[in-house]
Amino acid sequence: MPLLFSYGTLQEEDVQRSLFGRTLVGRKDGLLGYELAMAPVADPEFARTSGKTHHAILRPAHGASQVEGTAFKVTEAELEITDKYEPAEYKRVEARLASGGNTWVYVDAQVTDP
Repeated sequence: MPLLFSYGTLQEEDVQRSLFGRTLVGRKDGLLGYELAMAPVADPEFARTSGKTHHAILRPAHGASQVEGTAFKVTEAELEITDKYEPAEYKRVEARLASGGNTWVYVDAQVTDP
């Protein structure tokens, strides 16, 4: 079962139940090589649903940067649902967890990988 790292709204149980029909199982972890920033959301429907016009976004960082969040166990079908949920400002990439192993995570679509 793949892992999906969340540092934002996907950690909220009401968002999980709305998207997947269940509460996800996960563990606190850190994501290596990225830093947290805020970005405006261009999709008005996403902003309305979330209640926010700016959302956390990850950008590659140099050095020993780590972002805290949660690594959730998801299915391939749930990854596809999440791909449709995330606005165009985000892209899904594979990244390294502080605990070891890899995870999927959504990062700034406008920048290159670290």
